[in-house]
Amino acid sequence: MICLTLSGSTLMENAETIRSNRAYIDAAELRVDYLNEDEQKKASLFPAMVDIPVILTLRRTIDGGRCGLSERQRRSILLSALEGDFAYVDIEDDIKRSDVEDKAREKGVKIIRSFHDFSGIPDDIYSRIYKAAEKGDIAKAAVTPHSVADLLTLFHVSDELKGIDKIIIGMGEWGVASRILYKRCGSMLTFAASGTAVAPGQVNARDLKLLYRADRISDRTAIYGVIGNPVYHSTSPQIHNPGFHAINYDAVYLPFLVDNIRSFFALAEYLKMRGFSVTIPFKTQVLMFLGRISREVKQIGSCNTVVRVPGMWKGYNTDYYGFLSPIVRDIESGRIKSALVIGAGGASKAIVWALRNRGVKVTILNRTLSRAADIAALNFCEFDTLENAKKYEGTVDLVVQTTSVGLYPDFDLNPIEGFRFTGREIVYDIIYKPRMTKILTEAEKAGCTLHFGEEMLLEQGKLQFEMFTGYHYPKSVSDE
Repeated sequence: MICLTLSGSTLMENAETIRSNRAYIDAAELRVDYLNEDEQKKASLFPAMVDIPVILTLRRTIDGGRCGLSERQRRSILLSALEGDFAYVDIEDDIKRSDVEDKAREKGVKIIRSFHDFSGIPDDIYSRIYKAAEKGDIAKAAVTPHSVADLLTLFHVSDELKGIDKIIIGMGEWGVASRILYKRCGSMLTFAASGTAVAPGQVNARDLKLLYRADRISDRTAIYGVIGNPVYHSTSPQIHNPGFHAINYDAVYLPFLVDNIRSFFALAEYLKMRGFSVTIPFKTQVLMFLGRISREVKQIGSCNTVVRVPGMWKGYNTDYYGFLSPIVRDIESGRIKSALVIGAGGASKAIVWALRNRGVKVTILNRTLSRAADIAALNFCEFDTLENAKKYEGTVDLVVQTTSVGLYPDFDLNPIEGFRFTGREIVYDIIYKPRMTKILTEAEKAGCTLHFGEEMLLEQGKLQFEMFTGYHYPKSVSDE
């Protein structure tokens, strides 16, 4: 089930939230601790106002909720609410058996025994889930992973605790994958947001249902994704998932925040992933874990696409193709003969290689001169430090920004602050969120022609899609 967490202050507001999200959800959780005091007294009326099963929850402040009442007062509100036809009631696992539990059982309301850990994942998480299940009908663990290794622990719950009805939630930015792939954790439901997330890391209900089709994921579903740090700015899921749906391919593509590339490969093996995209800062780190690489990866020294082939992982690079696509005509016409490439990371390697292979004269600017020198030596081009950017004013046809400067949260930063454009340059920033970075804003003011990261993203994504599926990207989706 996809369960919508309701955080409105009135019953009517929450009922309206359900109606507006009805197409995306199977159940709802009424957070009574978010209701106004007068509305809390009427909580028993809520199940009759909607047409889906409702979980009754009055969350304490120590568990991330808003209820600061005494346990006696809290119990009184829950007992009153249980006069209504709730399907479930959430009772924390440290609460001893009480009249709330007795009344729930008397009315046939299923009991969720929950525990929350906002600091991490308990060392004894499996035994805690087992003990919570012994106290109720369903065990719920809401914990906070801080790494890929922690995330893998959550997915192991499915194997370690078979046959136990449970809800497993990885909170925060590291737990997003566990919310989308909740069935792979053995969880009976995932909690969704309708707007502002009530719990850290909650995913929008519409995205869970329509973009990720989380409720349809099974053991047969092929899993793909994008890895990076940061990664949640990526719009790649909006490219690949609609493509999968259009060709009726049982697959899902989702973001994975990664801290350690070795740990991620362990997770990828556990989930039997079929492939993934690679973004900053792992385009070179990933190479040591690949059994085979394409000619482009070997020459560029950077990989942005990994596909499972028999017995191993194979690396490709589609960045060069995606980057060239919007400007290839300008290169062929002679409009672009020289370029200034800012940055010397994994994306820069592909871009410099692509430009040099088209005969464009390239100068690389980077804060760390040695990294620029390494790429320049491989591609027979010039290099310099970022501090000297101004000396190239008016000397190049193309300026390409390849660093993460300008990406969230550094929206107001420009890697070549003070650089004066003449208006004749073509300026290309491979960042795609935000669309208009500071460097592009300044270039636009000077009258330059602009190219955006979303252009490169879409074109290289289409090529990745072909590598993942063996099919061309659906034209019906491209035209939307």
